[in-house]
Amino acid sequence: MVEVLQAIVLGVIQGLTEFLPISSSAHLAIYPQLFGWDDPGASFTAVCQIGTELAVLIYFRHDIWRIGSTWTRSLVKPELRGHLDARMGWYVIVGSLPIVVLGLFFEDAIDDVFRNLWLIATMLVVMGLVLGLADRLGSTEKTLKQLSLRDAVLMGLAQAAALVPGVSRSGATLSMGRALGYDRETATRYAFLLAIPAVVGAGVYKLKDVSGSDNPYGWTPTIVATVVAFVVGYAAIAWLLRYVASNSYTPFVVYRVLLGLGTMALLAAGVLVP
Repeated sequence: MVEVLQAIVLGVIQGLTEFLPISSSAHLAIYPQLFGWDDPGASFTAVCQIGTELAVLIYFRHDIWRIGSTWTRSLVKPELRGHLDARMGWYVIVGSLPIVVLGLFFEDAIDDVFRNLWLIATMLVVMGLVLGLADRLGSTEKTLKQLSLRDAVLMGLAQAAALVPGVSRSGATLSMGRALGYDRETATRYAFLLAIPAVVGAGVYKLKDVSGSDNPYGWTPTIVATVVAFVVGYAAIAWLLRYVASNSYTPFVVYRVLLGLGTMALLAAGVLVP
């Protein structure tokens, strides 16, 4: 029962932080230790993220269906290949390749070395400052209609940096999008779509490790956390899209820096262990 209650809390944390540019994986590494709980591990984190991505699939179901349908028909109908939805299909596919390839190549490091809290805290601060600079200095001239293959690949490369906990998948993608001149809503929407193949793929791939030593919770708590993450994540998507329509990323930048510096202080004091 205790493990299920802990899983509910972790599911709420995952749902709240997955789409905000503050790194859900960092929170699932830091907060359990603050609570005196076991590290949930990489497999728990990856599977739990399936819940939040299911929220994306449902929230953007009309967009996803339109993009998938147009892309599929464009394979046999050349006149559709210049359509935005057909191009978006290719952009998501190509943009997802960097994180898939690097994720498989660095799998062992992701499960172990990259989960060091000193590294995570550093990435929270550094990438928080990067997000702040990109948001402040980037123009807002480009919309989704102007998304190009080059920019899609660059945002895909940025997303791959999130293999290191603390970077934030959405934060890295948003930083690159803003640096390339896209408005906040465009960068946010593409970040959501781009994450689907990578996150769902990683979660399905890690299903084999749910009952392993890496996951102290096992199947039932992991499933509970995934369901909770879906519900909370769905609400977080709706809120974030409304927020970025007229606000900057500054509150997230400040939170990231404070969390990173606070984690470093707790590590130095011996309250947390790397």
